[in-house]
Amino acid sequence: MNNKKAAMEMSVGTIVTIVLLMTVLILGLVLVQSIFSSAKYNIEIIDQKVRGEINKLFSEDQRIVVYLPNQKVSIKQGKEWGVAWAVKNLERGVSETSKLTYEIVVSDLSGCGGLTDQKALSYVGPGQKETKGIPLPPGQSNYEISRINIPEIAPLCTIRYRINTKLDDQEYSSSFFDVKIEA
Repeated sequence: MNNKKAAMEMSVGTIVTIVLLMTVLILGLVLVQSIFSSAKYNIEIIDQKVRGEINKLFSEDQRIVVYLPNQKVSIKQGKEWGVAWAVKNLERGVSETSKLTYEIVVSDLSGCGGLTDQKALSYVGPGQKETKGIPLPPGQSNYEISRINIPEIAPLCTIRYRINTKLDDQEYSSSFFDVKIEA
């Protein structure tokens, strides 16, 4: 009889433990889901607001805009920054979708010592220096973010990058932004 009582107490203890663990697991899953839901919502809101701010920058005849105050950003060595920019298709009399291509090049390295164009261009994230054939209907905009990743050993200077765009292989627009590397 003593063994049966001990076995029964152990079974009840085990069941209570399992119920408590399942409750904690469910509460944990609900918490994680709510965190990811709110994070996704926040990212979507930020994306919409950045697009709205970029749209405000377009004037009637402006084809490309870079979303940076004074076209300049300061980045510390070892850090990364995203430069938002957009191109708007203002071609008139065209009813079909054009193909947008862009290229980011280094246009000025004055004061950067022995830094080469190739090395400065390597600071721009992989796959973000150029692209081919993005469909861009008349009156529509294409939004891009170019990631600039400054290594720890980068010289302290200012690099000017230029964004050159083409529509259907014809020169279309160009703009620039400066990256000041700080310690």
